[in-house]
Amino acid sequence: QVQLVESGGGLVQAGGSLRLSCVVSGRTFSVWNTGWFRQAPGKEREFVASIWSGGDTAYAGSVKGRFTISRDDAKNAVYLQMNNLKPEDTAVYYCRTVVGGGNMYWGQGTQVTVSS
Repeated sequence: QVQLVESGGGLVQAGGSLRLSCVVSGRTFSVWNTGWFRQAPGKEREFVASIWSGGDTAYAGSVKGRFTISRDDAKNAVYLQMNNLKPEDTAVYYCRTVVGGGNMYWGQGTQVTVSS
């Protein structure tokens, strides 16, 4: 079993920055990929960024160059540094991890609100 706890959301003005954290506990040795997704009101949940166990990263086009995903293996944590935030980045941000065997686990989400 794997548990994820996100933190770091909040209210920020456009152009500002936030750093989200996702702490993974449980079967962390079998984590294959950890990523961030977001869901705005009335919209589908969408991919934001992810990082593989080997260190490769991927980003949605809408956040490339503004967001950076990273991890600290000693803390079993994955971070999402978000710079130059825009009102359209407003959403609930979810952390998701995929372990060996393909099982997925989600966190509870953290709200990010960007005011114009």
